[in-house]
Amino acid sequence: MHAYRSHTCGALRTSDAGSAVRLSGWIHRKRDHGGLLFVDLRDHYGLTQLVLHPGTPGFELVERLRAETVIRIDGEVVAREAGTVNANLPTGEIEVRVKDVEVLGAAEELPVPVFGEPDYPEELRLKYRFLDLRRETLHRNIMLRSNVIASIRRRMNEQGFFEFQTPILTASSPEGARDFLVPSRLHPSKFYALPQAPQQFKQLLMVSGFDRYFQIAPCFRDEDARADRSPGEFYQLDVEMSFVTQEDVFAAIEPVMHGVFEEFADGRPVTPYPFPRIAYADAMQQFGSDKPDLRNPIRMSDVSDHFRGGGFGLFARILEGDAKNRVWAIPAPTGGSRAFCDRMNSWAQGEGQPGLGYVFWSEDQGGWGGPIAKNLGGDQTQALMDSLGLKTGDAAFFAAGDPASFAKFAGAARNKVGEDLKLTKQGSFEFCWVVDYPMFEWNDEEKRVDFSHNPFSMPQGELEALNSKDPLEILAYQYDIVCNGIELCSGAIRNHRPEIMIKAFGIAGYGPEVVEEKFGGMLNAFRYGAPPHGGLAPGIDRIVMLLAGAENIREVIAFPLNQQGMDLMMNAPSDVTEKQLKELHIRLAPPIKV
Repeated sequence: MHAYRSHTCGALRTSDAGSAVRLSGWIHRKRDHGGLLFVDLRDHYGLTQLVLHPGTPGFELVERLRAETVIRIDGEVVAREAGTVNANLPTGEIEVRVKDVEVLGAAEELPVPVFGEPDYPEELRLKYRFLDLRRETLHRNIMLRSNVIASIRRRMNEQGFFEFQTPILTASSPEGARDFLVPSRLHPSKFYALPQAPQQFKQLLMVSGFDRYFQIAPCFRDEDARADRSPGEFYQLDVEMSFVTQEDVFAAIEPVMHGVFEEFADGRPVTPYPFPRIAYADAMQQFGSDKPDLRNPIRMSDVSDHFRGGGFGLFARILEGDAKNRVWAIPAPTGGSRAFCDRMNSWAQGEGQPGLGYVFWSEDQGGWGGPIAKNLGGDQTQALMDSLGLKTGDAAFFAAGDPASFAKFAGAARNKVGEDLKLTKQGSFEFCWVVDYPMFEWNDEEKRVDFSHNPFSMPQGELEALNSKDPLEILAYQYDIVCNGIELCSGAIRNHRPEIMIKAFGIAGYGPEVVEEKFGGMLNAFRYGAPPHGGLAPGIDRIVMLLAGAENIREVIAFPLNQQGMDLMMNAPSDVTEKQLKELHIRLAPPIKV
């Protein structure tokens, strides 16, 4: 017999009754039932119930052992009596009568429990992550992650993609988030950077003629943590294709994304492909976000024309004050009560807003009520609500001003209405593409035009557009995949022509010498015959987070950093020795404490 096990703790069934077996695992929990000692033995594969009689060798030893001690047992498989079968366990129809016990790894008193799912402080869980990972939910999440990645690899191969690895030590980039820098010992005062993404390398692979590339790529960004973003490092499905249009990229990736979600959705509906396409401008106007949650059926509308020239004075004055100003309506089907409208108004004030205008159907008045309706009058209010498709028992809320200032708040109000009125569907995965992003945006802080999304994108209209159009009106071949209000990836058809790249960077304030210095490798490659190409990079962590139903991305990463970018288990980042600093020609300048 094997030194540690003849079976795993999830393998035994009634067909094994009478067999002599050897199991190894962790003591999950113990129960003393009138002299009989029951032990749930756990390994990666499952649980098996052990039974020890007072006369069993090792009985007193097991009585003293703490939970999570690792043991090996020899015993006999016995079918359970009908009244003691555990239907919730695959091994629930049997138990093992123990005949011998050996302690393989004793456990001290646990700083965090493994049995059950208690809500312990995250800092404590991360410090003892090796214990946390033994818990059922987190263990299952990490296995889901492994299976999702395996499925993605298989599907990408089936789509004709080839997996390549790109460098981890590379050059710093002037765009995007802060780099993690790595000092060079051999080249004093010079630094490598960890890649924020394999962007330039995957494009160079296309120039090299490989046609279809993918990689489960590690990416490194020195940025703050969020619920859907891990600080420091993350993984993405990095993809690039040659001789493709935007629609070709969509057609290649949609079956992969749909297939992975359908495989692991446990019966939850997944948007069939082709996924809906929503222009960025429409997404902002209808949803107040370029990450629309399509489970919520509410669509916002521009209703400015209903308020121009009078009626409701406040909105009329706002519209007259600036040509950019608008009035948006947020429909609230079934929300037609003063109580609900007052709750929404209070919520808006809690969000730092002066309030939230509304119209609601009033049973008492037998018509539309609220200050806006009172000022507009019956006919005008009815026309307004008809335009929104609203009727008896419904309501609408309104935001006014410059949409650039209020769109985010209006989008949050839309989400709030959908959730509170239970209009937002649960238990489904709703995908869409957001397309036609602006190539440039105005950087108000630096008073200049800047890239809005991805500096390597091809502008729609190419060089002619860059030469003849207002930069803020130029759209790019850029696109995002969004699922349930979470951005899964960004992508673009790339700018593969040197003259267009130099012109685009020039508009954003980077001279030809900067482009040559920072992107010379890629720019030089483009001068020797570059194919049209494009790609994207869905985030692995976010995909698994959605499928697992987790609210925090750290719940699907085996060893994440905390919100301050620290590894509490390995004590990183840490001090280094003076010898190491001398080898790197580095002198520290700690911040001065005030």
